[in-house]
Amino acid sequence: MAPPAGDVSRELQESIRRALGRPRIHLLLRARLETKPRRLEERILALTAWRLHLFGPTAPAKAEGSLSVLEIRCISATSPTQVRLDTERGPLALALATPAAAACLARELGAALGRALPCAPPVWTLPPAPPLDTSPTSESSASSGPSVCGGFSDTYAALCDYNGLSCREEVQWDVDTLYHAGERRCFDLRDFSHLESRELALAVAALGYNRWFRGLCCRDLRLSSEVQAQVLHAVRRSPALEELILDNVGLNTDFASRLATALAAHPDPPLRCLELPRGPLGDKGLAALSQRFLGLPGGLRRLRLPHCSLGARGLAALGRALGTNPAFRSALQLLDLGHNPGLLGSPHGADLFAFLAQPNALLHLDLASTDCALDVLFGALLHGCCSRLSYLNVAGNSFCHRKTREVPPTLQQFFCSTFALSHISLAGVRLPPDALRSLLQGLAANTHLSDLHLDLSGCELRSPGARVLEELLGGISAVGSLDLSDNGFDADLLTLVPALGRNKALKHLWLGKNFSVKARTLEEILHKLVQVIQEDDCSLQSLSVAESRLKARTCILVNALGSNACLAKVDLSGNFMEDMGAKMLAKALQINSTLRWVGGFTGGSGVVPPPRCHLWSHGRSLIWDRNNTTAVGFQDIARAMESNHTLTFMALPLCDLTAAYRSAPERTDTGWQQIQWCLLRNGRGPKVPPEQVLRLQRGIVTSTAEQMLCRLSGRVQAAARGLRGHPGAQRDLAEAQELLREARNARALFPSLAALGPAGAGAGPLQLLLQGVAGDVAKAVDKELEVLLEALLGRAAELCPRATAAGVWPGGAWLGGAPRPRPPLPPGLAPGALLERAGEEIREQLGEVQLALVTSLTQAVVAELLRELRRVHQALAQHLQDPRSPQGQEPSNSTDEELGIDVMQPKGFWVLPLEDAPTLQRHRRCCRRTRPPSAFMGQSEGLESPSPPRSSEGDAKPHPLHFRAPEAQAVGGSPQEEGFGRLPPTVPPYPQEHGCSPGLEESATPEAGSPGVEWAGLPSPQTPPPQAPPRLGAWPLQSCSNEGGGGAIPEAPPTAPTGEGFPRRWNSGRGWWGSRVVLGCWRGSGVFLKRCGMLEASLAGTSDRSRQLPPPKPQRRQRAHSCDKADAGPGPGGGGEAAEVL
Repeated sequence: MAPPAGDVSRELQESIRRALGRPRIHLLLRARLETKPRRLEERILALTAWRLHLFGPTAPAKAEGSLSVLEIRCISATSPTQVRLDTERGPLALALATPAAAACLARELGAALGRALPCAPPVWTLPPAPPLDTSPTSESSASSGPSVCGGFSDTYAALCDYNGLSCREEVQWDVDTLYHAGERRCFDLRDFSHLESRELALAVAALGYNRWFRGLCCRDLRLSSEVQAQVLHAVRRSPALEELILDNVGLNTDFASRLATALAAHPDPPLRCLELPRGPLGDKGLAALSQRFLGLPGGLRRLRLPHCSLGARGLAALGRALGTNPAFRSALQLLDLGHNPGLLGSPHGADLFAFLAQPNALLHLDLASTDCALDVLFGALLHGCCSRLSYLNVAGNSFCHRKTREVPPTLQQFFCSTFALSHISLAGVRLPPDALRSLLQGLAANTHLSDLHLDLSGCELRSPGARVLEELLGGISAVGSLDLSDNGFDADLLTLVPALGRNKALKHLWLGKNFSVKARTLEEILHKLVQVIQEDDCSLQSLSVAESRLKARTCILVNALGSNACLAKVDLSGNFMEDMGAKMLAKALQINSTLRWVGGFTGGSGVVPPPRCHLWSHGRSLIWDRNNTTAVGFQDIARAMESNHTLTFMALPLCDLTAAYRSAPERTDTGWQQIQWCLLRNGRGPKVPPEQVLRLQRGIVTSTAEQMLCRLSGRVQAAARGLRGHPGAQRDLAEAQELLREARNARALFPSLAALGPAGAGAGPLQLLLQGVAGDVAKAVDKELEVLLEALLGRAAELCPRATAAGVWPGGAWLGGAPRPRPPLPPGLAPGALLERAGEEIREQLGEVQLALVTSLTQAVVAELLRELRRVHQALAQHLQDPRSPQGQEPSNSTDEELGIDVMQPKGFWVLPLEDAPTLQRHRRCCRRTRPPSAFMGQSEGLESPSPPRSSEGDAKPHPLHFRAPEAQAVGGSPQEEGFGRLPPTVPPYPQEHGCSPGLEESATPEAGSPGVEWAGLPSPQTPPPQAPPRLGAWPLQSCSNEGGGGAIPEAPPTAPTGEGFPRRWNSGRGWWGSRVVLGCWRGSGVFLKRCGMLEASLAGTSDRSRQLPPPKPQRRQRAHSCDKADAGPGPGGGGEAAEVL
């Protein structure tokens, strides 16, 4: 700033300052103004930041006019003391007192213009002045150095002053602080959407004179005509504007033509990215732009024109421009013409296909919903896009415009030859089975691809497509993400789901909107899906069954999530599982250690980057919106999250949360806040405690095998006791004794192994090494700080030697004798970073590896012991059959079916081969991982458990994971088999000591811990039950032959009353033998239990129990409660025993 002239009195200076108010005065001079030819009048010149003011020569100061520095077009000197200013309003001649004053005025005006328009050329014609000293020690360095963000704030302030508007300091602060700190080179108009139209237009106009910003972006904000005009001004004037993104901003119909004119007016347009989605360009606008594309020397890198109402004429012009300008073949990387209906349905697309058939640099191609014929497109892509194309979206098109069943070989050749493809979307394309086969065969033969996202949603594949997928999908290793939602598979999922599980390269799977089947089939499908995700070698990391309306049956899948070790993201949204489903989900979250995300993920086409393709890379998730969850469900999830230490993200269930907040705002807010707090804790705090992981792993993986080992050991021990003194069994007895000793030791194998290794060692080699490294790093950090301090002091002494001359050196005094500052790093930084962070992470990973090794070793040892014990048991059983043995039969209280083995091989059993023992053990472990179905599933919708799997031909076939019981086996077994009812609470279980002796010799009594029976005969809910008659005795079991096979429930006797529900499941408690009859079936064995409360035959003492009585009068009884309340446990009244009828 030049000091004010000495001939201006102090009184006049103060008067001018009061007249100007806030602006700071940079220059104050006395000059003479030429008002008329050869007539000069004295004036006072006051120069502020962006305006030159004229005042009268006397006090009080009177403003006579002002001039914005942006009005100046040229500054020239007619004499050493005269300066001529050419402005928009005419010339202005000024005569100053001295040549120095004239030079000072010209220099200050030129500096103001340079700050306002940093990209504009100089406007003065004065003799060149000596270069200013801009070194850090110079006085002029503060004003002449580059401004923040290329001087945007100065340009914006000058434009506001030029247009007579007040400068918004918030705009300057946002740019100088937010954009500069984040290195954001794209000016986003949404950050300033609150401004008025004229103010926003000035901010856009400032970009035309700025070299720092590289792009202009605006999405979903309607721009006025003033702002659109300034956008075109920025394109025409800016020397650095490379990106122009205007998405859904309400462009005028002639905007494209005006944009082409602006590009033509620029001598060297820097534009490299043009995106105008959802703008009314039309054929006329695209043709005008295509004409300008011919003159772009560098071409475009990105061109996006979706939803622009383009037609054949504009497409033809664009195709000619792309093919004529050779720069596009090497520069264009993204081309998006999607969602322009009918664009490629005419012959005018030949030029575009010709461009695609030439070698090019395309990485991203989007032609969705353009009526493109895929058979023609893939022929062009085969010749020009195989080497670099990574994203291809052709959703919503037709495969062929001709009525032909032939599939061109170019489809298979393209997918066999492509090198870089990572995302292919064929959503909504009705693919013929042969086209799908060619596609999959091409991917199977491709050895270059991996982790490909294949979107086949909405393709109406149905049964033919399912068969093709079952046949070919298992041999494809290139597909990592597969979207099969909304394809009408329905019942075909019974065979498709296992085929998907056999593909070990598949990581992400979408299966939503494919479950429009009956209840029984739906449950079978979900159980097969659970079986796939519970396999030890399952590769799936994410699973989506969104919008499938599974309702209460969603819990079949939810119950398998608790101990699932592979899934990291699950989408359960849109299934209406309600609060009970949320409760089951809460139970699963309490022990789950793999899920990281809970939230909604939806995909969409035509968005860059594609969200469905890249959403999976954001951690582990669970999506559960649109399930009719109330405040109770959110509170259940909140309580479960207190025990979950791994879930880090949960997408906002907006629909359910809004509805729950309307009914119970306080409880909903409390639950959701608790969930968010737990998510924040999981993101920062420790993971699952190792003790919990060990308990969970042992309880799920090894406890079942240990139980099998204990039971088989008991049988071997019982057989050995029966062979004491047998002369030919001494060798087998010695081997059995040794195996029994190892079996006892195997029970402590898992905790013993888990206590060893790095997870259990307090001061192992890793810890010692980390401590030593931490000490070395601490010394290195101290040395680095010393070196840094030396450099800082040296630089300070170089720049400010006078201020740092007073002994500010290492070991000396600080400024003003103050003590030397301590480095700001906290003490113990290196040990904390290594031991607490890196060491903890390494120990956690080592703990997971150790747990896997311990589990594998324990399983291998127990499996080998089971094999040896079974072999020895078979040998001892053969000795027991010897007439010379002290005992002809083995006394055992265990059943063969519970162990999954059969020593004596009774009639009706399916014998597990010796080599399939690991299969049995794996099945037991998978069953233990899956939570049993809850009681509400049978009450809310009458759900039925799936029947054992059948072969593909439909006949009943033994399955390695399902066993048949002997024909005369006592009542017991799993409650998940078909044909089970529920035990009413008014009917106490029948104690075992009162009868129910087996009718056949090979029947066995289930253990007390075995699952109980689900009973038919639900009483009606209207009235309480009548008083129970006196008990007269027990009825024996009667074996019902079932030659039809499969253990299905036989039809009622001819004299039995038939009613609704009787022919299939007998859901009534009214029988034909007496007052009430309870019917039960165990695992399809054909065994029925029939008891009567009062029978005249029993009163008469007769032994003929086959005499039939007329049916009693129907009675109304109490509604049954949950089946969980009916299972009273082992012993009298427990599950697994016969039921007593009142």
